[in-house]
Amino acid sequence: MDINTFIDKLQSYQSENVFNPWRDFDHATEIGPEAPEIRRKNLRRYLALRENAHYLFIAEALGYQGGHFSGVAITSERIFLGQHKDVRPESVLGEWSYERTSNPASALLNATQKAKGFNEPTDTVVWSTLQNHGVAAFDVILWNIFPWHPHKAGNLLTNRTPSTPELDVGVEFAKMLLELVPSMQIVAIGQKAADTLGRYGIACKAVRHPSMGGAEIFRAQVAELFKGKE
Repeated sequence: MDINTFIDKLQSYQSENVFNPWRDFDHATEIGPEAPEIRRKNLRRYLALRENAHYLFIAEALGYQGGHFSGVAITSERIFLGQHKDVRPESVLGEWSYERTSNPASALLNATQKAKGFNEPTDTVVWSTLQNHGVAAFDVILWNIFPWHPHKAGNLLTNRTPSTPELDVGVEFAKMLLELVPSMQIVAIGQKAADTLGRYGIACKAVRHPSMGGAEIFRAQVAELFKGKE
């Protein structure tokens, strides 16, 4: 397994009510048909910088405010555009030609999204927490059990929970990622992610998901995880 093969396999996936950011293009919200290629380049660069990573933080699925437009899990477009107050784009892809894929002229974006790109609160908490504990950005891979964006029928700018058959497919890609970067310590973000990994025999530690009021617990559990390693 190499990075290009892995991305080719990700790109080939198609399913109803699932947006594949490395394959699909949406006329209503994106800059043009070059958007998937931009996201493929982003992911390729992201993984290439982390070939010796020691940690894999894995949540449930891509969201429309995060990896849908950036092509990188748990990472918002706003970070890439240098518009995030806490996280610099260089933390993600180093020195890189950062481009947005959402269309600032789209009527479906609000004023802030048009000016600064999409932003996902969970991404903010995860990135800032890791930075606060001195974890080297290139020592961690952020991922999802279902690595594509599951959405509600007819509305790309929504999120939905992936089905069990979707998770069956997604977990196989998590295993491929572990072949690509072996010996990573796996940290599940949220109990649902932990339970899913457990069902497939993938050992992991679990931390609270930052959403729904869980940010402070997440921060405390990550602090405990890295205690003595800072």
